[in-house]
Amino acid sequence: MSDNNLRSILVVGGGSAGWMTAAALANAVKGECQVSLVESEEIGIVGVGEATIPPIKFFNARLGLDENEFIRRTQGSFKLGIQFVNWAQKGHAYFHPFGQYGADFDMIPVHQYWLRARARGDDTPLDEYCMAWVAAKDGKFAPPSRDRRMVQSTYDYAYHFDAGLYGQYLREFAEKNGVTRIEGLIENVRVNGESGFIEGVDLKDGRQIDADFFVDCSGFRGLLIEGALHTGYEDWTHWLPCNRAMAVPCSREGEFTPYTRSTAREAGWQWRIPLQHRIGNGYVYCSEHISDDEAASTLLANLDGEALADPRPLRFVTGRRKKFWNKNCVAVGLAAGFMEPLESTSLHLVQTAVTRLLALFPDRSFDPLLEQEFNRVTTGEYEKVRDFLILHYHATEREDTPLWQYCKNMSIPESLQYKMDHFRAYGRLVTDVFELFQNPSWLAVLAGQFVWPQRYDPLVDQRRNVDAEGRLQGLRRVMGDAASVMPTHQQYIDKYCRAEG
Repeated sequence: MSDNNLRSILVVGGGSAGWMTAAALANAVKGECQVSLVESEEIGIVGVGEATIPPIKFFNARLGLDENEFIRRTQGSFKLGIQFVNWAQKGHAYFHPFGQYGADFDMIPVHQYWLRARARGDDTPLDEYCMAWVAAKDGKFAPPSRDRRMVQSTYDYAYHFDAGLYGQYLREFAEKNGVTRIEGLIENVRVNGESGFIEGVDLKDGRQIDADFFVDCSGFRGLLIEGALHTGYEDWTHWLPCNRAMAVPCSREGEFTPYTRSTAREAGWQWRIPLQHRIGNGYVYCSEHISDDEAASTLLANLDGEALADPRPLRFVTGRRKKFWNKNCVAVGLAAGFMEPLESTSLHLVQTAVTRLLALFPDRSFDPLLEQEFNRVTTGEYEKVRDFLILHYHATEREDTPLWQYCKNMSIPESLQYKMDHFRAYGRLVTDVFELFQNPSWLAVLAGQFVWPQRYDPLVDQRRNVDAEGRLQGLRRVMGDAASVMPTHQQYIDKYCRAEG
């Protein structure tokens, strides 16, 4: 081993972010570099990352985790997408699926033929051409087919799980792979006066922990990235005005949906995440328009079952650090920035940060090019996710409360306006190939929230030899047949991955 290689990495903070990071690092370095994690039981974890998006499957697979065991250990369930209620209008709902719309039958995207049919008077919702929704609305779930000729191959899935149990599960994995857990409360961070690099941390009990490299998973406070390195923060509250949340679990009653539900309320929105042993609920809101007590009352009044705890308050500022990698420290999770859990991106941003860190893994020379590239790519990722979240708030017809009046009429980033302009002109989607949310996701929200194109793609009318009407009808029929023979969400879990207790 070269004398310049990293000898030690310290992860500061536990929870899902800390243990995901520690597990991935340990799995990668295979004992050649000591990975330690320091956390304190005196500090609680936020633990709102109970809903995920499909790439989490690749993270777990890379660690070699068995899916069924993972679901059992985390009281997990499956997720085919997110249902949005009351976002475009009160009383209206649409679905953001994991997967595509329809199945390609021509060089023209399926949704363009749907737009033409709509222009001719066909009022079939776009959701009905989505295999994920056709299954989800009936409470059905099975993994997609690997046969691309089958309509059952056109959807994807992710998970719901107990974030605390996931952290415990990954802790076991990490410790088996050589990670050293240190229980203790950090009282001081030592920074080299000349280089500005972090040298180590001092614990309340007097112990000192030194390391070559540090990963800040300390949550909103950013103990290292902000507290010690004073990196700075870019505030996005003017685009994403919600700044607080109340979270509470309730008993599992009602439908066991294979999807997350997001319901827009007067001053924000409420999440519903079904697990095997309970339902996770939360109200994300803007404190300018509702008090904490009113938010808690609204949340408690809209639960499926009995509340299992008192509502837990959270405060945040949407935005990101001005640098994610600074000196010999990388911020991961809430320490890096916060974008509300509207599209379940919290744990995904942890995953991509760790993956990116491994791709740009440093030695003790800490070449500035690594920091520069990490920050460049991560900044782009955060801004693209930010634009997608802003779209949900801005593309609304609601003006019944001050929050929705503001969101409908607020100025938006040029990058988002450009995408909306393209869709409004010809129904075209212009997402970047490297964006997290690809064309089907943008289509779901744009069409679901009534951002209608002035006309469909002109090339559609050139394809006179394509029986688009027959193909669309055939898609609905085949999707319905496929969903009818799938097991229910509960049946699938009972057979393969039911949690004990």
